[in-house]
Amino acid sequence: MSRLHGTKDFWIGALRAEGPAFAAAVAEAPPETPVLSCPGWTINDLTMHLGEAYRRAQILATCGSTTRPVGLEDYEPPAGLSPLEFWQQGYDRLMTTFDGLDPEAPAWNFAPQPKKAGFWPRRMAHETAVHRWDAQLAIAAGEPIEAKLAADGVSEVLDTWLPAGRRQATGSWHGVVHLTATDAGQEWYLRLRGEGVALLDTATILDHDQHHARAEVSGTASDLLLALMGRIGFDTLGVVGDRGLLTGLRAG
Repeated sequence: MSRLHGTKDFWIGALRAEGPAFAAAVAEAPPETPVLSCPGWTINDLTMHLGEAYRRAQILATCGSTTRPVGLEDYEPPAGLSPLEFWQQGYDRLMTTFDGLDPEAPAWNFAPQPKKAGFWPRRMAHETAVHRWDAQLAIAAGEPIEAKLAADGVSEVLDTWLPAGRRQATGSWHGVVHLTATDAGQEWYLRLRGEGVALLDTATILDHDQHHARAEVSGTASDLLLALMGRIGFDTLGVVGDRGLLTGLRAG
């Protein structure tokens, strides 16, 4: 299995590109423009959501503890700021925080992995990239997510979201799925076991006939990530095998 292993600088670089692109799309859209990829949301809702995500990430990345701080949700945005101004304030503060962040410092996260501050630049880079795509789609100008960033986003779904039980649907799936990012030279094998998921390496999956992939999905890294995040259908990708397994891969 070939997966990108990002660094703090890589994710901060992604944020420096994706943040301004998000802001530009929001500035072009009327506030009540529907966000088609987030049913029920407007551009204002999307902008406030991302600004609030930045605020929480800044607190969590610098809390110095592996225990989740209390009161994260007890917050009212400052009066007098537009949603975009609120977002910009949060983005600027987050970038300053991340620039000086020790990725090895203790910090809570929601996933079954080491509780380190480096989790949060990665999470916010992907949160921003996907919501930038959402905002651009709302003005009919969606650009794909850059291939290396999207490939790491696929890895994040598989090593963070799904092991944490953060799926769009509840259910029990059994089988093996093989994902291939055609433009990033990366592939992933994973075994679904009821509510659980395990990432595999190529040698493991080919050792035993019963482990052969039961579903294979191929496409650009951006399309793979957007499908896993519920933004586009898997029918826009190349799929061979049991499509029912793919429902168990959607993060939520």
